[in-house]
Amino acid sequence: MGAVFKKEVTKMEKHTFSIPKISCGHCVMTIKNELSELEGVKSVEGDPENKVIRVEWEKPATLKDIEHKLEDINYPASS
Repeated sequence: MGAVFKKEVTKMEKHTFSIPKISCGHCVMTIKNELSELEGVKSVEGDPENKVIRVEWEKPATLKDIEHKLEDINYPASS
């Protein structure tokens, strides 16, 4: 009898970040490009008018990883 493999189900996480420094579509594109480099980030959508981005991710990415990346690229999320 062959081995039985279980597929690990990963939980997709979503969060909306308030980013006060967003001023235009170029800002959103920069954030999207940078966050997309993090392993596990599946989607990044931004709204420059409301100064928010929505990120969807799974492991190995974490909320802290995303927050640190935002700080590193000079678009820190507000609390």
